Amino acid sequence: MPPLVIAALGVLGAAALAKVIASESRRVNEALARRRAAEDAPEAPATRLERDPATGAYRPRPD
Repeated sequence: MPPLVIAALGVLGAAALAKVIASESRRVNEALARRRAAEDAPEAPATRLERDPATGAYRPRPD
């Protein structure tokens, strides 16, 4: 009888672990989805650069 009890406890422990892993996986995937949605937001247009012939430095182009 004791081996059966140990096996039953092992099965229950494995089921509980699977449930915890599944809920954690869902939580992480939701966080990633929120982050990806935030990254898809429109970005500010890139400013064009122009080289200053005197210094050789690049500066934003006045448009």
